[in-house]
Amino acid sequence: MDRRTFIKGAVAGSLVAGFANGAAAAERYFPQQVDQSLFQNINRVKDPAKKTPLEKSHAPVITAPASVKAGEPFMVEVSVGEKLHGMAPAHWIQDIALFIGNDPAGRVELQPKGYLGPKVTFAVTVPKEAAPTGKLTLVAAQHCNLHGYWESSLTVQVG
Repeated sequence: MDRRTFIKGAVAGSLVAGFANGAAAAERYFPQQVDQSLFQNINRVKDPAKKTPLEKSHAPVITAPASVKAGEPFMVEVSVGEKLHGMAPAHWIQDIALFIGNDPAGRVELQPKGYLGPKVTFAVTVPKEAAPTGKLTLVAAQHCNLHGYWESSLTVQVG
């Protein structure tokens, strides 16, 4: 066997072994199977009266005043799930974002360490021209590493 053939064989063998070990490591560190269909669309609660366990634990919950004054700050709290979603290295919330209509208002990235709960408070000030109809839609979104992108919305009156 010449040197070139030996090196080609050694490199090919190393690559195959590396991919096999990588797949085994992924199964060991991320044992929960992922439903790929949850990553194809924006997930929302389909029927608020009959939420599924997945919807209860992943749909963002927006807490804000029903009516706000234009130009004055107010607090908007966004939490992931009716009971806070757990945070662990194998299953966590990557980020939480708040939009006013289609405009981004804020975004917070979270780490999978388990130190923080997926609950964020944003201080929001809405100018009068942002709500010409007197209403404003707040949209909260979150990314779960295993269950995809989720959104919820809440309409508030602006006076």
